[in-house]
Amino acid sequence: MPLDKLDSRLLVTMRAHPRIGLTELARLLGVARGTVQARVEKMLARGVIADFGPTVTPEGAGYPILAFVSLQIAQGRLTEAVQILESLPEILEVYGTSGQSDLLCRVVARSTPDLQEIIARILASPAVQRTDTTIALSVQVPYRIEPLLQATPDA
Repeated sequence: MPLDKLDSRLLVTMRAHPRIGLTELARLLGVARGTVQARVEKMLARGVIADFGPTVTPEGAGYPILAFVSLQIAQGRLTEAVQILESLPEILEVYGTSGQSDLLCRVVARSTPDLQEIIARILASPAVQRTDTTIALSVQVPYRIEPLLQATPDA
C-alpha cells in the first residue's frame, strides 16, 4: 500500500525531529493527535517505520573503516555462509545479489589490518569461494529517505 501525502509529511517531520511527541507532531502538521497516532500505528504494523531507536554511527563507536565485500558462495552452501557472516559483529548488513557475486556485505573495521583479519575469517569458511573488497573513502550522498517521501504523489 503506497504512502499518501499525510503519511509522507509525518515521516519527514519525524525524521527531522526524532524526539518529537505525537501532540507536537499533530500541531506542526495541523491534524488531530488521534489521526497522527492512528497513522503511526498503521505504518508500524505495515513495516514502514522500522524503529524509534537512536542512529548509531560506526565511526562514533570506533569503527572508521567502511568496506563493501562481495562474496561468491560455493554451490548449495548459502545457509552456511550466512551463518558465518552472522557470527561476525563487524558485518552490519548482508544482501543477496544478482550478477558476479552471490552476497554483498557492508563491513566496518577499526583499521585496515583489522579489515584484513575480518576478510580472512570470512574466507576461512569453505562456503565462501572468493571475496572482492571495496573500501569506502568518503560518503558523497548519505543515506536519505526524505526526497523519496517528498516525491510521494497525491493519493
